[in-house]
Amino acid sequence: MYNAYSVNNMIKTEHRLGEMPSTRETYSSLIRIALPSVAEMVLASLIGSMDTMMVGNLGEFAIAAVGLTGQPRMLILSIFFALNIGMTAIIARRRGEERREDANRTLRSMLSVIFGLSIVLTVFAVTFAPQFMRIAGAIEGETLETSTVYFRIIISAVPINALTMAMTASLRGIGNTKVTMYVNTISNLVNIVFNFLLIEGRFGFPRLEVAGAAIASVIGMTVGFVLTVMVLLKRDGYLHLTFRGSWKPEIKYLRPVFKVGRNAVLEQIALRIGFFVFARIVAGLGTQDFATHQICMQFTGITFTIGDGIGIAATSLVGQNMGRGRPDVSMLYGKAAQRLALTVSLFLIAVLIVLRVPLVKLFSDDPYIVELGSKVMIIVALFQPFQTTSVVISGCLRGSGDTRFIAVVMLICITIIRPLAALFTVYILGLGLVGAWSASLLDMIIRMTIVYKRFSSFKWANIKV
Repeated sequence: MYNAYSVNNMIKTEHRLGEMPSTRETYSSLIRIALPSVAEMVLASLIGSMDTMMVGNLGEFAIAAVGLTGQPRMLILSIFFALNIGMTAIIARRRGEERREDANRTLRSMLSVIFGLSIVLTVFAVTFAPQFMRIAGAIEGETLETSTVYFRIIISAVPINALTMAMTASLRGIGNTKVTMYVNTISNLVNIVFNFLLIEGRFGFPRLEVAGAAIASVIGMTVGFVLTVMVLLKRDGYLHLTFRGSWKPEIKYLRPVFKVGRNAVLEQIALRIGFFVFARIVAGLGTQDFATHQICMQFTGITFTIGDGIGIAATSLVGQNMGRGRPDVSMLYGKAAQRLALTVSLFLIAVLIVLRVPLVKLFSDDPYIVELGSKVMIIVALFQPFQTTSVVISGCLRGSGDTRFIAVVMLICITIIRPLAALFTVYILGLGLVGAWSASLLDMIIRMTIVYKRFSSFKWANIKV
């Protein structure tokens, strides 16, 4: 088993361009960056789950209403996710090339673009909030009204959210995951505190119910934004915000980000449309089924963040070593990250299967939800090895600049295969929510197979950005 984790067995001789790091050095570098990132994302996901638990005290309609806002919000944010992929990859390259000033000018130019774009999208989303909710599956009545209120409040923070994500993506590009861990942990804890105060009205605060959860999220985002700006204002940091330098968007620095990010935009749009349609199919099963779906999604989200955290470390190390002209070392870190994530996934399978019933009961005691949720949780467990490998290897390909390939894969798997498979299993086979999740598992297996084959081919080694 050890040989599978050894440097000597991960990189073919013909791919080596020089001396390779030792096995100990490889995993030490990977874990040093990955551990804070994993901790940050798992904590954020756990706190997000606590958010759902608190809202769940208001009833299953509240879980469903808040859940309906998820995909429309992610669709609005998708362009910023894509630009962040470009920022992480390019700033990691500039770090590897020792071009610090270019990295900082890239950051300032992108923040200016993101601010202007976020204002436009926020106005659009707030104006058409009821229409977004109807498309997502909300019907007339309490669910539509509640989801619209929540969506309008939380979407108003898109400028703050987008700028914070851009700054933290840049910090991850240089491998500074500890700072982003501290910032996001504090902002999420603030979110939970205000959830406690505002959802049910405690210690003199008004009882705002679902609207209170949205306001608490906005407060948490604002705290995160302020903390991130404070970090970047420090003069001794590799990335440093200064008002003396130009903040005018400069095409010289924007072009490389857009080159990587334009394909990532297509990826994110494909991904969000696919998830949006899939969520709409599940919403058609009824409030109880959709509430069950949202509960199980909490655990998928938590486990996803583990792979994503390791993937972020791989993206940073792949990008930096591509900048140094060592794609062989980039491949080494990618394969080491995949093996690390796969090992963790085997542990998660056991936990999710053994504890599936009590885990669902954390959110609801409804017998129907508990029974259905425990069945879906078995599929969530089976997700793990395929999900972690897919997430990590996709991150490696993004770090190398091979975002076009990832975009095509997402388009085929998430936008086409997953919804069509869900329609077949839900409405033709009549398998309901279990069928929908089985369709997701099929998508994940296909996606993992394709991206792993691509990474192993070494075709991304000569991409220039």
